[in-house]
Amino acid sequence: MKLFASGAYLVDGTELVEAVPGAEARVKQLTGKDVSPAEAARETMAYGILQKHNTSKDTENLKIKFDKMTSHDITYVGIIQTARASGLEKFPIPYVLTNCHNSLCAVGGTINEDDHMFGLSAAKKYGGIYVPPHQAVIHQFAREMLAACGKMILGSDSHTRYGALGTMAMGEGGPELVKQLLGRTYDIKRPEVVAVYLKNAPIKGVGPQDIALAIIGAVFDKGYVKNKVMEFVGPGVKNLSVDFRIGVDVMTTETTCLSSIWTTDDKVREFYDIHGRVEDYAELNPGQVAYYDGVIEVDLAEIRPMIAMPFHPSNVYTIDEVNKNLLDVLDDVEKRARVSFGDKIDYSLQDKVRNGRLYCDQGVIAGCAGGGYENITDAADILRGRSIGADEFTLNVYPASMPVYMQLLRNGCAADIMETGAIFKTAFCGPCFGAGDTPSNNGFSIRHSTRNFPNREGSKIQNGQIASVALMDARSIAATAANKGYLTPATEMDVEYTKPKYFFDKGIYERRVFDSKGEADPKTELKFGPNIKDWPAMAALPENMLLKVVSEIHDPVTTTDELIPSGETSSYRSNPLGLAEFTLSRKDPEYVGRAKEVQKAEKAILANEEPTAALPELKEVYEIIEKNFAGATKTCGVGSTIFAVKPGDGSAREQAASCQKVLGGWANIANEYATKRYRSNLINWGMLPFLIDAGDLPFKNGDYLFIPGIREDVTEKKADFDAYVIKDGKAEKFELHMDSLTDDEREIILDGCLINYYKARR
Repeated sequence: MKLFASGAYLVDGTELVEAVPGAEARVKQLTGKDVSPAEAARETMAYGILQKHNTSKDTENLKIKFDKMTSHDITYVGIIQTARASGLEKFPIPYVLTNCHNSLCAVGGTINEDDHMFGLSAAKKYGGIYVPPHQAVIHQFAREMLAACGKMILGSDSHTRYGALGTMAMGEGGPELVKQLLGRTYDIKRPEVVAVYLKNAPIKGVGPQDIALAIIGAVFDKGYVKNKVMEFVGPGVKNLSVDFRIGVDVMTTETTCLSSIWTTDDKVREFYDIHGRVEDYAELNPGQVAYYDGVIEVDLAEIRPMIAMPFHPSNVYTIDEVNKNLLDVLDDVEKRARVSFGDKIDYSLQDKVRNGRLYCDQGVIAGCAGGGYENITDAADILRGRSIGADEFTLNVYPASMPVYMQLLRNGCAADIMETGAIFKTAFCGPCFGAGDTPSNNGFSIRHSTRNFPNREGSKIQNGQIASVALMDARSIAATAANKGYLTPATEMDVEYTKPKYFFDKGIYERRVFDSKGEADPKTELKFGPNIKDWPAMAALPENMLLKVVSEIHDPVTTTDELIPSGETSSYRSNPLGLAEFTLSRKDPEYVGRAKEVQKAEKAILANEEPTAALPELKEVYEIIEKNFAGATKTCGVGSTIFAVKPGDGSAREQAASCQKVLGGWANIANEYATKRYRSNLINWGMLPFLIDAGDLPFKNGDYLFIPGIREDVTEKKADFDAYVIKDGKAEKFELHMDSLTDDEREIILDGCLINYYKARR
């Protein structure tokens, strides 16, 4: 695999010309045309689709309106509640509400099914589509029923990726979907586009997760595609089935890219035809000469079965490397774990070594990445006639939709897998986010799913429970299962893959999915369970700001799972205050108490009471501020902030930001933000996305930071802000920064949150 150090031209979809001196002459020699990077950049597929959906006349600062949207049952209640508070009357575009995360309705009493009934009533009231639990995971339903070549879909899940089907899709926090529901736009600078140039074909036994993990391992740490569009091109594309392409595409999220798009061909046409939607097919290719801001050149034939060891999808090795250097690899994983866990937990993998081989406790093939038809039929070919054994190792398989499940029943693949001792389950995303298939303490699970962050397997570090996940392809998971839990690459298996044809049964959805056909029924009453709560009132940005640092995180990357845990907390996503109690609970259990203590002062200010009475420690802080900034405390808001080196990797979940906000958070301070979507979530909840230069921090946990004139500085579009550490009787100056905001983002921060922004304009 090769990462180009510069941009490159792609000529006729096949030949790369690196943008070095003489490149334009070479392109002219090949095509007879004079080109420039600016002109050729308009010939990418991404550029054309983005401009088609851009409602502004500015080709650099885009205002996108999407064709369709999709959400699942962890996110849609909050989105609709926010939109209702902002004036929602009808869904303006097709909006699908799926139920694949909070599907286990035995967790948390009735609250999960209460959310589902809210979703069904909302689909009726506002004119949406409702997919009942266990019918399909969100992204599989979108592939089967929503995707269309040249279109754009916005989803409130980070793995909203349908590029292999010619659809540019993006995963964002809920407030971005609210904007679309209210007729607003998705505002971004035109993203750079990186070509993923595929050549040759994968060898037998290598699957889509292997290709995806190899790419993630090559680009993640370098930030090579961060907030960019990955455009899959080259002669190798035609050598991949559509299911294979989908399996690679969905994992592009883990590179931190913005979106993805692939060239399309007759195989994609056949996919649409099988699903009864051939009219949604269109051939997509870059122009004769397209310019890319970078290139990832992938020789598919060189990729071998991969494994992403705990606790990140970028911690990749070949399975052969792990087996050859087993103790060294496991020791490295344990050292990485200690960086995050410290001495909170006794984590070990080396006790999984049996007779010189790595023993796995569990295998899972599931969700939007692993639960595809071809992944499971290939696994069936490997497992046919074998046994997974009667020891600790278990294997659970979750087809991604009921139509996929039905076809696996009809062609016998499900029976072949179950005869081995494996378990077949219904469509559910739980194994991906920590709400199902939790191993025993210190258990080791291998999964064809999307992420392996801490707690994604359901363990609770704060309770002394730890397990871990490694990501692998379904084929190597099946090979490992065939060897009764001992780590095995699929390339070692002597098997012929039968590739049984897929037949889509659309009647399954016609009988169970509620589709309003875009017709709203305003008379329908929304069904509210007792756990569904409105957002609390939030104040506008004050003239001056006093922030107390209530958490300080120095991990290289902080995931959204660490900011607000997944798993069992998902049942509280419809209750902002209830969910907020879990904020940073697995990373900094003292955070919630500290934030609430500071919030006492802000609540006093809003009640026209004396903040120093509510929070006595403010008295000395106020005295120092008044000594240096006379009168500033009279127009000063009080809130909390956290510092993290690089927060926001992973999920699109808005609650990573909103939970901080409802606890009185007014800002984050970071060296950089891991993803655009997390920064956008902060802004949409009225929180200041501050940056500080890397190096020694001028403050520590527990310090107060004063930022004078913050409202005026934001209004005047400043990028640099004077700030002061208030301690030891002094105000010590330092500098904070902020990347540019759009005009709407600036107004949202000034108003205090997106809800306030819309209320002010109704």
